[in-house]
Amino acid sequence: MKPLPRGFYSRDTLTVAKDLLGKYLVRRLSAGNIEAMIVEVEAYKGSDDPASHAYKGPTPRNQVMFGKPGFSYVYFTYGKHYCLNVTTEREGVPGAVLVRAIEIIGGVELAFQNRKANSLVNLSNGPGKLTEALNITKIHNELDLTKGDELIIRHPDINKSHTITASRRIGIKAGNKRFWRFYIKNNRFVSRL
Repeated sequence: MKPLPRGFYSRDTLTVAKDLLGKYLVRRLSAGNIEAMIVEVEAYKGSDDPASHAYKGPTPRNQVMFGKPGFSYVYFTYGKHYCLNVTTEREGVPGAVLVRAIEIIGGVELAFQNRKANSLVNLSNGPGKLTEALNITKIHNELDLTKGDELIIRHPDINKSHTITASRRIGIKAGNKRFWRFYIKNNRFVSRL
């Protein structure tokens, strides 16, 4: 299982966001692996993006966004959910892509043990849902996704063609006119169609 290389992430955030669609997110657990196809993402840049955590510069919370690309950025939001992002751009230039929804294709039983849901679709069709299903918490912040101990992103075994749709980002007030949310068209695991 070969993770995507650092060079994949060290590009423009919007390009990386679109290219993450269809890639496999793999969570390694002691009981086995959970594998999922990324079906929805949102891009966040730096000082020119008022919706970004990096908009006002580096802080202890967002410092990973200013570091090397290809690291996880996990934060807690709304007092109850973790969100998984991957860092982009070159070192010193902040950028990250929020993974908003996944389609779990392997280790489904493990995912249901981590998150009780009434259906497979409802298991991972949102950023807080997918982190719970994959058992991702704050301790998974700043993991090097190119090394692959607990969490990696890789190419799928078979590349399937898909159409990418863009829309406005969800749940933000500032910068909400930008069409920086990308998802696989007609995929039933997307959080909102």
